[in-house]
Amino acid sequence: QYCVPLVAKNKVKGVLEIFRRKVNIPDPEWVTFLKMLANEAAIALDNAELFDQNIQAAKELVEAYDATIESWSKFIDLRDNNLEGHSHRVTELTMALARKMGLKESEIIHVRRGALLHDIGKMAVADSILHKPGLLEEEEWLIMRKHPVYAYEMLAPIAYLKPALEIPYCHHERFDGSGYPRGLKGTEIPLAASIFSVIDVWDALTSDRLYRPAWSKSEALEYIREQSGKQFNPDVVNAFLEMKDIWEEDPRK
Repeated sequence: QYCVPLVAKNKVKGVLEIFRRKVNIPDPEWVTFLKMLANEAAIALDNAELFDQNIQAAKELVEAYDATIESWSKFIDLRDNNLEGHSHRVTELTMALARKMGLKESEIIHVRRGALLHDIGKMAVADSILHKPGLLEEEEWLIMRKHPVYAYEMLAPIAYLKPALEIPYCHHERFDGSGYPRGLKGTEIPLAASIFSVIDVWDALTSDRLYRPAWSKSEALEYIREQSGKQFNPDVVNAFLEMKDIWEEDPRK
């Protein structure tokens, strides 16, 4: 029996043991080879440990980032007490509709983050405008319409969130080109943003707002049907209308 410690970075990682049934007196060359083999095995073990540690660290970092995004979205909702729970609701529904539309899970990760942060640009809008009970004046509306641009300016420098920018930046674009901030038209609008815009309007219409009471589900559905090809991508509208579980199980009226 021969034993050689596996040492890497002055730490013992294990022991390499070799057993033979016959008595054997190894020559120096064989011993040197055994030590070299043990050294390579120790390095391999150390690298494997580092890899596992890096994977775990990366996982924990992503979890921390996502927890931060969740906190941001809750803060945005709480800033307007009339929208409590809005970001969570639209995020869950958007992910469901995105899967219906055939988006991959790797894409839905970014859809989720974008949906949670869709209104982050409103952090740059004054409370006097955001909380105004009546209709906005023209100057106030011009400021409000800048919130997708504010969102882009806030999030674009963060490499981790670049793939999630489509929804915060483009969810107020309209299929007929009359939306903002860039007046995108048709398929120029990212699919994730087109999906989200239907869900966002659905949730907005069926929720009480400062300037109006909630619409009934039937009224909201009729509006979405009527706006197919105008405000909304027709393919997204069709997929939404097929997913009755999205709106029939909504506990609101």
